[in-house]
Amino acid sequence: MERGSGHEAAQGDGEPEVKKRRLLCEEFASVARCDEAVAQCYLAENEWEVEKALNSFFEPSAEEDALDAVPAGAAGPETCVDLTNEDTTDSTSSKSNSLESPEIEDKTMFSFITWNIDGLDINNLQERARGVCSYLALYCPDVVFLQEVIPPYYCYLKKRATSYEIIPGREDGYFTAIMLRKARAKLKSYEIIPFPNTKMMRNILCAHVSMSGSDFYLMTSHLESTKEHSKERMSQLKMVFKKMQEAPEEATVVFGGDTNLRDQEVTKYGGLPDNIMDAWEFLGKPKHCQYTWDTQMNSNLGIPGVCKLRFDRIFFRTAAENPIIPRSFDLLGMEKLDCGKYPSDHWGVLCYLDKIF
Repeated sequence: MERGSGHEAAQGDGEPEVKKRRLLCEEFASVARCDEAVAQCYLAENEWEVEKALNSFFEPSAEEDALDAVPAGAAGPETCVDLTNEDTTDSTSSKSNSLESPEIEDKTMFSFITWNIDGLDINNLQERARGVCSYLALYCPDVVFLQEVIPPYYCYLKKRATSYEIIPGREDGYFTAIMLRKARAKLKSYEIIPFPNTKMMRNILCAHVSMSGSDFYLMTSHLESTKEHSKERMSQLKMVFKKMQEAPEEATVVFGGDTNLRDQEVTKYGGLPDNIMDAWEFLGKPKHCQYTWDTQMNSNLGIPGVCKLRFDRIFFRTAAENPIIPRSFDLLGMEKLDCGKYPSDHWGVLCYLDKIF
């Protein structure tokens, strides 16, 4: 079958243009997980600009937008709506939450979220993205580590979470990102370190940041997935630890990400380096927030079996003076949205760190 031959012939642009548009259709279909005929329609309607077409595919129409719960007078028709300051109607904001949010404006306290937001699952993606933003509104974290971000989700966050500076780990396929609350965190520099043997486009995203006079090196990654890739995953973990140890002694280093780790892998590795700690373990291994990927409680993937794993972890290395250590550790995203889905197949992790004098 010659895909879109009638439309392309009508353009009269010649064979190179036809090939280019077929490649654009393939790229769109790969990201959106749709048929290439659908991809062609969206691309044709958006002047064959992939980002614009993907936004059109994932974003609701103007009529649907009007149904969103935006406070009266909050924004004009051309104004970006910041969901991190916006009332929400999802169950996540209407129900009482078991987490007690400490006073985060205290200059000695810092808040972090790490979350694999499962952007690769396009089912109810718009509502799930709003669900994630509602948690950002509720807890107003200083730093957010995200995994499995896709370009439309990244564009959505840039438009909605305007109180954050967002650093992507790449710009195509799927990737990680670090979000920095502008009122608190000042970016000094960042770098992307590729994993040389990854088969899944994985890397380390590092950011050098100043918060309330304290120096931080922040890192996130999505280590190689599935049990079969344990060897590569452990090689990647070794690179993460090496990078954490290379940071200046006066800085606090925090890594948050989807490690895909099984506990036996860490044991086989010999445990963590002496100067690097696991925040959950440091706080006494609280049972209520042990498993961040739990197919018994989270029905998003519809997996019939029961699988409980602590994939999502926060590692930290304290500074030589005035150390900053974890104070609390909890899970997010454990309430279903109105669409019947959770924001992700992973629970998010919320961690507060305190400066000790």
